[in-house]
Amino acid sequence: MAVFRFLFGFIMLVSIIRFSANGWIYDLYVKPDFFFTYYGFDWVTPPGEVGMYLLFLVMGLAAGSIMLGYYYRIGIILFFLTFTYVELIDKTNYLNHYYFVSIISFLLMFVPAHCSFSLDALRKPSIRKEYVPAWTINIFKLQLGIVYFFAGVAKLNPDWLLNAMPLRIWLPANSDLPIVGPLLEYTASAYIFSWAGAFYDLTIAFFLLWKRTRILAYIAVIGFHMFTWFLFQIGMFPFIMILCTLIFFPAEFHKKIIHFISGLKKYLPFSLLEPKPVQEKEFQLSRNGSSVIGSIIVIHFVLQLLLPLRFMLYPGNLFWTQEGFRFSWRVMLTEKAGYITFNLRNPETGNEWQARNWDHLTPEQEKEMSTRPDMILQFAHYLEDEYQETFSGDVEVTVESKVTLNGRRSQPIIDPTVDLTEQERGLTHKEWILPLNENQPTWFSTQQE
Repeated sequence: MAVFRFLFGFIMLVSIIRFSANGWIYDLYVKPDFFFTYYGFDWVTPPGEVGMYLLFLVMGLAAGSIMLGYYYRIGIILFFLTFTYVELIDKTNYLNHYYFVSIISFLLMFVPAHCSFSLDALRKPSIRKEYVPAWTINIFKLQLGIVYFFAGVAKLNPDWLLNAMPLRIWLPANSDLPIVGPLLEYTASAYIFSWAGAFYDLTIAFFLLWKRTRILAYIAVIGFHMFTWFLFQIGMFPFIMILCTLIFFPAEFHKKIIHFISGLKKYLPFSLLEPKPVQEKEFQLSRNGSSVIGSIIVIHFVLQLLLPLRFMLYPGNLFWTQEGFRFSWRVMLTEKAGYITFNLRNPETGNEWQARNWDHLTPEQEKEMSTRPDMILQFAHYLEDEYQETFSGDVEVTVESKVTLNGRRSQPIIDPTVDLTEQERGLTHKEWILPLNENQPTWFSTQQE
């Protein structure tokens, strides 16, 4: 538990420093004029330029607090609140590993991760414990297993298994890489990577749980995540998963890590490994506390099992409609690109014009919005509000759209006859989303012909 806390805080601190150094705080949360908020969270907005930098400062200090175990309870709560708040500001920036970080920080609030190898245990020896209940470790193993398993289940679709999409598009783009580059041009490589990726995600958690295969499985974890990072430059996610997966190893392994880190004590004014004797070596919760925390944990995991399955409530192709797509561990499954034109009309005067998307959105926002129906609707409502103020009258908004999915020819995704200002946001199915023509030939089949 102590090693998991330390490594999580460390990788979060590195991630925040990297995020700030790249100028992404300004680019993603200060520069845009409009933000695609999540349904039900429209109140989550950027607190201005100074406020955003202060928010990230608090987040960074909280990550350091987690790593060192210094006022840990305050640090983990502040980190969860600040990180999740930033995550909810704009759907444009949604990434599965941001969601994963919020979940892990949420679970860390309920475990005694600061009772050993921490400054809290150094300054307050009475909290130092040698053992924690098994559930405080197993909930993280279960969460990691859910992430991997549902990522594998998501790959059990025709595009991934039968057409090797979107890897048939992505891998040849890396053909200029040394040594492996020429191999990536072969169609067979895309199929091998697709099937191997599905097998890896579906089975890796079980191999990590089994002592006999644990070391080989962890080598596979390192190889898989480093290879995907090398090919696709997907940020910190591979490193987060590599470090978090260490929790599958037994306590003896983690003690070696602690001794290694504490071997650096000659560079520090303190040692985290000098316990003072305590009477109780095992952490225990009160009966009321265990009941409340147990209920919260059970509800959490029920939701974790249900959320990835909610797509079954919606008709149509999930990758096309995106209904039930987020928060379900669908990682790198689609290559979507599109172009959308917003046509506006004043019904009183009959005047018609087209909105210039780039006047309101950053390039990244426009790119994400052009293929996601819920964001298209949200932007249509924004345009209605903007132009109603300008012209002091009603405005109708329709769209012309062309979207391609996993190599298919472009086709409309939104009914061009529907006034989107009359459609409400929500979690129900959107009838104005046009169905995907599943039988449409792909770019690859056209080339073969």
